[in-house]
Amino acid sequence: MSRRWRSLVALVPALLTVGLLPAAGASAAGPACEGQRLRVPGAERLITHCLADLTTAGLPLDLTSEEDYAQLQAKHTVNPSHIPGIQLDGYFPDTSATNTHHGWNHDSQFVIRLPEHWNGGLVVAGPPGTRRQYANDQIISDQVLARGFAYAATDKGNTGPELYKDGAQPGDAIMEWHMRVAQLTVAAKQVAAKHYGKAPTRTYAAGLSAAGYLVRWQLEHFPQLYTGGIDWNGLLLTPDAPNLLTNLPPALRAYPRFANGEPGAAEAMHAEGYPEGSEDLWKSHYYGLWDSLQRTIREELDPGYDGATQGGTPFCHEGTGAGCDTDYDYASRPAAVHDAVKRVSLTGRISRPLITLQGTFDVLLPITRTGDVYDRMVTGAGRGDLHKYYRIEKGTHTDGFYDLAKDVVRPMQSCFTAAFDDLDAWTQKGVTPPPSHTVPGPADNTAGCTL
Repeated sequence: MSRRWRSLVALVPALLTVGLLPAAGASAAGPACEGQRLRVPGAERLITHCLADLTTAGLPLDLTSEEDYAQLQAKHTVNPSHIPGIQLDGYFPDTSATNTHHGWNHDSQFVIRLPEHWNGGLVVAGPPGTRRQYANDQIISDQVLARGFAYAATDKGNTGPELYKDGAQPGDAIMEWHMRVAQLTVAAKQVAAKHYGKAPTRTYAAGLSAAGYLVRWQLEHFPQLYTGGIDWNGLLLTPDAPNLLTNLPPALRAYPRFANGEPGAAEAMHAEGYPEGSEDLWKSHYYGLWDSLQRTIREELDPGYDGATQGGTPFCHEGTGAGCDTDYDYASRPAAVHDAVKRVSLTGRISRPLITLQGTFDVLLPITRTGDVYDRMVTGAGRGDLHKYYRIEKGTHTDGFYDLAKDVVRPMQSCFTAAFDDLDAWTQKGVTPPPSHTVPGPADNTAGCTL
C-alpha cells in the first residue's frame, strides 16, 4: 500500500487542476440505465443503478448498509424519501482490502448519488470513525438529496479497527483519508458535470466525528475544491495538548474508579472535560468507544509504544505501565511521535466558510478539549470571519445515544440540517449565519433546532 499511497500523494496537485484519468465505465445491474454512459475518472471498478428512491427508505440493502450507519441517528427521526436518481458504486485503485462491501474486498470504495431533480450543488463526505462509505446515508445523504444536492462519499481508503496496518509510516493511514476525500471530490464534480451538462455551482464538505476532522483538513489544505463545509463533533488532532491522545487516557484511568464508587473519581472526570450531568453516558463510552479509539489511533501514530503488540491490550488496568494505553502519556513520548502527530494535525487556517457544531455532552470528544480549541485555533490564525461555531446544549457525539439516555441528551440531526441550510444561504446569498453561541437545549430534548 505504501507505494500506492505515495503515488496518490504525488498525484494530488494534478487532481486539483486537471482531474483524474482514465475513467472506469459503468456496468449496469438489471435493465438498461442512463447511468451506464457515466464514467468516474480514476475509478478501477464501477456499477450503476437507476433507482426510484436514493434514500435509505427505498434503497436495496446491497446499495446501502444498516451496519455502516447503525446508531448514528435517533430512532424517532423521520427522514426524507422518494427521491429518484442514479447511484454509482465503485472503487479507486488501492492495495488494502478492509472493506468487504459488494464482495469486493477492496478499499477506496465510494458511492455517488445523482438526484433526478438537481439544484446544482454537490456534497462530499467521509465516514465517522472506522466505518465505511454508507455510514452517512441517514444523517447526511438523505438530508442533502432531499434539498436537490448530488452526494458522494468515500470509505477514506481504510476501515475497521486495524486501519493502522495500512501504510508504511506512522500516520500514513490517516493521511490517506485526506487524499481519498480530495480524489473523490474531483471525480464527483466531473461526473456531475457530465450527467447534468454543467459543473456544480457549489461543493460542500460535510462530516461527523473523524469525518468532521476531514472537513476541517480539506478547507485548510484543498480549499479550491470547496465552497464551504460543515463539521459536526469533529475530532481534533494537534501537535500539543489537548488532542485525542491526551483526552482519552485520563478517562480510561478515572472511569473504573468512578464505577467502583471511589471518592474523587467523578471530579477527576469532570476536570478532564467530561461534564457534570453526562455521567449516564460514561459506561457505554468506556466499553464501546474510549478504549478502542485510543488504541487504534495511538497504534497508527505511535506504534512503538506497545512494541511488537499491535493495537495494544484492551482495557488494561491503570498502573500496568509501558504498552498500556490506559497509562499512555503523550507528553513523554519521543520527538518522532510528536512529529507523526504534527503531520496529521490541524492548523485552523481554513480558507472557506465553515460551520462547526458540537454537543456540550459529547463525551467521546469533550467540547472544551476539541470544538472550543479548534474555534480558538481558527481565530488565532486570523480566519475567524470564516467560522461559525455553535455549541449545542446537551448534544452528544452521535444521536443514537439519545435512545439510551433521553432525559440526558438531545438529538443534533435537526441542528445539522439547519446549519447546512445556513451554510448554503451564507455562500450563495450572502446571508451571514447568526454569531457563534451556545444553542439552548429544548425542554423535551426532541424539538427542532434553530441556530
